[in-house]
Amino acid sequence: MNILGKSGDRWVYSPAVKDHFFHPQNLVDDLKNFNDKKYNGIGMVGSPACGDMMKIWVTIDPKTDIVKECKWQTFGCASAIASTSMLSVMVKGMAVDKAMKITPQDILKRLGGLPPRKVHCSVLGDKALRKAINDYFRQTKQYERIVVDGAVVVDPETKITDKDIEEAVLEGADDMKKLQQKLKVGIGNKAVYKKAEDLLAKYQEKYYG
Repeated sequence: MNILGKSGDRWVYSPAVKDHFFHPQNLVDDLKNFNDKKYNGIGMVGSPACGDMMKIWVTIDPKTDIVKECKWQTFGCASAIASTSMLSVMVKGMAVDKAMKITPQDILKRLGGLPPRKVHCSVLGDKALRKAINDYFRQTKQYERIVVDGAVVVDPETKITDKDIEEAVLEGADDMKKLQQKLKVGIGNKAVYKKAEDLLAKYQEKYYG
């Protein structure tokens, strides 16, 4: 597979990349009228304040363990849009365990490649997808199925990590009540509560002073 096509100083994108950029599939383009209550897993990576952001909503059939729907929204570049559009097509009808193992390389292969400097954009989608599926596991109390990705576990019972708390703060959790409503972290565990409280203060200071 050729990851890069080059003509002079201009990058050449594959037909699949162009198609998914100009005609993105499963994109949420009207968030105001979007009913996210019908989805049982939500995952977000990045932040609009920091640049690229990706949010994914999934509907997983609890009887079959199949991803029935996958919607998304991003503030990313053309490559991020094309990558996530392709991902949303790939994952529909897929078993959850298989969906959790999708890699950026899988997406790149289906797209016919991306310029090297844009490969990182494909990482946003698969990370957000894993977070959405982990959210589904958490909502359905399937804690043993949660996959922790390069973070420190704060709550061993629910597998909430420091990254989960950081992202919750970026999404507006500015006190422990809001944090626990969002993540169910440290409920009935004073030691975990204190860790979560300290991280909440740390990220509030980091992002909002």
